[in-house]
Amino acid sequence: MDERVAMAISHWSPRFTTNGVTAGDFERITAGLERWADWCAAWGEVAAEHEQLGRDALAAGREMSAGAHLSRAAVYYHFAKFLFVEDPGQMRAAHLAAVRCLTDALPFLDPPGRRIEIPFDGAHLVGVLREPAGDSPHPVVIMIPGPDSTTEEFRSTEELFLARGVATFSVDGPGQGEAEYDLAIRGDWEVPGAAIIDRLSVEATLDEDRIAMWGVSLGGYYAPRVASGDARVRLRGPGRAVQLRRPVGQPAGRGGQRPRRAAAAGEGQPRLRQPGAVSPLPDRRLGRRAARRAGQASRGGLRISGRA
Repeated sequence: MDERVAMAISHWSPRFTTNGVTAGDFERITAGLERWADWCAAWGEVAAEHEQLGRDALAAGREMSAGAHLSRAAVYYHFAKFLFVEDPGQMRAAHLAAVRCLTDALPFLDPPGRRIEIPFDGAHLVGVLREPAGDSPHPVVIMIPGPDSTTEEFRSTEELFLARGVATFSVDGPGQGEAEYDLAIRGDWEVPGAAIIDRLSVEATLDEDRIAMWGVSLGGYYAPRVASGDARVRLRGPGRAVQLRRPVGQPAGRGGQRPRRAAAAGEGQPRLRQPGAVSPLPDRRLGRRAARRAGQASRGGLRISGRA
């Protein structure tokens, strides 16, 4: 077996199955894979099966099943092109299929999703807004992926917030997902962050005074950059908490501007640091050090209460 295939199976199984791939499909797809060159096609083949199931269900009026199959197909197409940079043609085709399936699935999710395009720097940032049941306006959390993740991966995480009465806006930023072909990746996320918050602030069913940020991987660096420099971001809510993580294993001072410099742009803004206490990779001392530099008390863990 190709070393890259073996590594992918070993390292990615939890991530894939957490974010929408069934354990049976993961085993079925990877069991016969020997070459990394076949990765995209193997995942794309099973993704097409789920897409067809979704379209058949939609034609038969089974909207719940249609939404489930199409959103699953979107995740499979996403993981088909996941880091598959050897063949840009295959990668782009799988990406477009993922976008197509998720877009078609959105009206049939529970709760439904709505695609929002935000003009930015001559192109668009694309996000998915989902709102919980109950009276509005709702608090909303902006969910930011990392450099290799996209909004297609976020359904299971969205459910955690939606079940607690928090709306979600999963968005691909510059260099991510739908924007990766038109906009270069950038570290100053307070700029695209401001454009995103501007757009969400005009949604009548969202509470502009209760906006929070959440990020995974490199998104865990982008999120606090936005929060530290934009007074409209509130890391609060009745009985809820938001966890912000720095990129796993990234030492301070790498991957762009140092976190303490980014924080300095928003002196006086609330900041929540959670450097991954249960992970063997990040060093918790980095979070304490950053807190001391910002003049804040450092606490050892994250505590939540209420419905969270």
